[in-house]
Amino acid sequence: MNFLFLMTDQHRVDTLGCYGNPHVATPHLDRLAATGTRFDRFYTPTAICTPARASLLTGQAPFRHRLLANHERNVGYLEDLRDDVFTFPEALAERGYRLGLYGKWHGGTHRNAASYGFEGPDLAGWHNPVDHPDYLAYLAERDLPPYRISDLVRGVSPNGNPGNLLAARLHQPVEATFEHYLADRAIEQLERYAAGDSPFFLATHFFGPHLPYLLPDAYYDRYDPELVELPPSIAETFEGKPPVQRNYSAHWAFDTQSIETTRKLIAVYWGYVSLIDEQIGRILERLDELGLGADTSVFFTADHGEFTGAHRLHDKGPAMYEDIYRIPGIVRVPGRPAQVRREFATLTDCTATILELAGCDTAPATDSRSLLPLIDGDSPPWPEELLAEFHGHHFPYPQRMIRDDRYKLVVNPESVNELYDLDADPHELVNRYVHPEMRPVRIRLIRRLYRLLRERGDNFYHWMTPMYEVGELDHDPTQSAFEI
Repeated sequence: MNFLFLMTDQHRVDTLGCYGNPHVATPHLDRLAATGTRFDRFYTPTAICTPARASLLTGQAPFRHRLLANHERNVGYLEDLRDDVFTFPEALAERGYRLGLYGKWHGGTHRNAASYGFEGPDLAGWHNPVDHPDYLAYLAERDLPPYRISDLVRGVSPNGNPGNLLAARLHQPVEATFEHYLADRAIEQLERYAAGDSPFFLATHFFGPHLPYLLPDAYYDRYDPELVELPPSIAETFEGKPPVQRNYSAHWAFDTQSIETTRKLIAVYWGYVSLIDEQIGRILERLDELGLGADTSVFFTADHGEFTGAHRLHDKGPAMYEDIYRIPGIVRVPGRPAQVRREFATLTDCTATILELAGCDTAPATDSRSLLPLIDGDSPPWPEELLAEFHGHHFPYPQRMIRDDRYKLVVNPESVNELYDLDADPHELVNRYVHPEMRPVRIRLIRRLYRLLRERGDNFYHWMTPMYEVGELDHDPTQSAFEI
């Protein structure tokens, strides 16, 4: 069994046609979903690049592998996986697999993709490395113009300086874009693998649609902003919520830009998604032309989502909303039925799935559960809740989340806790943690989260011990979880 693993960065699930968007053209991913298994409730273990990607690499939750922050803005955590941590490419290599990774690595500071056995150019960092020698050589070989942008979109930061760059026009044809370059390089590697006798695992990790959205005019203007229905959570007031969320909104200068700008930014983001879909289509088409489709399992997912104005925020951060935790999850295994699954599944579960399909032991992928029983169309016993975690980005900020079919609890030891009724309030505008009628739900979820964390060995449960032991939780819920 071969593997083609397609991954995007900071990708909202609601931008894909197969997930219900009526406006954005994503025909190639829609076709992949229509011929495979689309997971409707697929989540990242943590909404930040490096820790999420490390969870995919190891099959372990971030608290266990301990690579907890992006190295660009690290806050004192480890910057690379420990040498003794299991990784799935190690297991595949032992079974004779050739390993390729084209695109974003972002898996550590000193250890790159080649450190784990992957072939391909070393493309580190969080944005398109447009000064990389291989990309420059690609442009030169094809007589294509270099990277150049104009019409920068940014707000005004609280100190009066220009805010973070959100979008700009890219003065290159599609063939010169970094996305087209990645697809070309992946196709070239696919052709080399097809000519050999070894099984392969080929990953293509696009840097987009992560901001800033830098696109040629045809994609920058592809979608009319009037088509954009603003996210209902743009009405966010932050009342009764952790103050860090309001501070993040100011950091991203949301209120310094007009609603018309927000609509345009979302429309440009859609254009970015369509550009990437087209490049994925080129890779999938070549896979079939080479006669590899019947022997290759195809995965498509993302490391986490993006706010694009939801909750008056951009990027991601210390707020465990669906916008950044729910991600696309599509798996096509030859011979398995086309279907949609509603069970909770995660990016980390891809690890055990790959291992099982390759005939490897899945046990070292400690926090990963193979999705094959679901992909096969079976109905095995399956967890009825989902856990996620966060450790900080610009500064330490520990969080844990549990959500079930209806409710979500977020424990914020440094601030107020959150409880959302996703049936009554799907956009998570009202923190119901303090509502008296929610007390039974609150207690149930606190106790369940505590027990699950303790069973996993996540020491965060120690911080929750006062909450668990009080039981009745008759305290001021606007205080820290510690102050009981």
